[in-house]
Amino acid sequence: MRFPQKLVLAAVLFIIVVAGGVLWLTRPEPGGPEAGLALPAGTRVGGAFALIDDQGRPVTDQSYRGHWVLVYFGYTFCPDVCPTTLQTIATALDKLGKRGEGVIPLFITVDPSRDTPAVMARYVHQFDSRIVGLTGSEQQIAVAAKAYRVYYQKETPKEGGAYTMDHSSFIYLMDPEGGLAALFGPQTNADELAAAIGQKLGQDK
Repeated sequence: MRFPQKLVLAAVLFIIVVAGGVLWLTRPEPGGPEAGLALPAGTRVGGAFALIDDQGRPVTDQSYRGHWVLVYFGYTFCPDVCPTTLQTIATALDKLGKRGEGVIPLFITVDPSRDTPAVMARYVHQFDSRIVGLTGSEQQIAVAAKAYRVYYQKETPKEGGAYTMDHSSFIYLMDPEGGLAALFGPQTNADELAAAIGQKLGQDK
């Protein structure tokens, strides 16, 4: 079966764009992993969202202004990277001690169909009572994910069973004004995360 030339060219361009995005998202800044990941100049990450917290209360990005915020997108049925990352966040906050008391960690689901406020509350509080789970409608989640440049897609097993969510896995450190202060990849450990957050908090004094 022959494919139209335009379709083939479009597919090639899509692969190039995706590959380029992976390269710049995973390129380390000078200074080692504690410095986070580098983004191209002018790249905007973060923005307005309207969601529901794990207590059933409506919240927006403005609800967290004036605080340093850690943002992570995942879902409660995630078998590996999500629980690992949430534990990394919880451990990093413990390492910061009193310095980390003003940091608010947010876990935003990419699976709102299953992740109700009650489900989110039970899940996030297994890791740390400070973590706030956020959910919402499919459209609300899509808006938040777009603002943070998050990739996610539903994956249905061919042989039945529960579906999974394929998603990118980055931790975003947002400053009190809502701007991106640092970006961390899935290989970041608790020591590196704590050191980087502590450095940013020190600069804020």
